[in-house]
Amino acid sequence: MQVSAKLKNLRVSQRKTRLVADMIRGKDVATAKVQLQFSTKKTSDNILCLLNSAIANAKNNFNLDENNLYVASIIVEEGPTLKRWRPRAMGRASAIKKRTCAVNIILDEVKKEEKADKKAKPTKAGKKEKEVEAEKEIAK
Repeated sequence: MQVSAKLKNLRVSQRKTRLVADMIRGKDVATAKVQLQFSTKKTSDNILCLLNSAIANAKNNFNLDENNLYVASIIVEEGPTLKRWRPRAMGRASAIKKRTCAVNIILDEVKKEEKADKKAKPTKAGKKEKEVEAEKEIAK
C-alpha cells in the first residue's frame, strides 16, 4: 500500500532540495528520520516534517505499522519563481529569481519476503544460514 504526502511552494531551490532528497531515497523510515535530524541543510527540517506527515497518513488512514515503511520515492519538482529586480550601476537593473520547489514523498510497505532476506545473514563462507543447515541435513 503506497502512502503519499506533498509539500508545495517550499522557498528553497529544487537543486538544493534534491541533495537532501537523495540522502533518504530508498531507506526505511527510521533511518531516514535520523539522517534528516542530523543533516545541516536548510531543507532537511522541511522534508522531516513532510516525512512525519506521510507516516501519520499511513497510520491514521491505512492502519499501517511505522516499522514496516520505507521511502519508495521522493520527487522534487520546480515550483513558481518569484521575479524581483535589483538596482545596478548607471540606472540599470538586474533580475533576481527567488526559486521555489514542490516535494512529493511516497512511502511503501516492506514485504515480508524482503524482510526475511534481510535477516538471513551470510556466514563466514559466504553462504546463507539456510544453505548451511541444508548441507548439514544432507550430510546426516
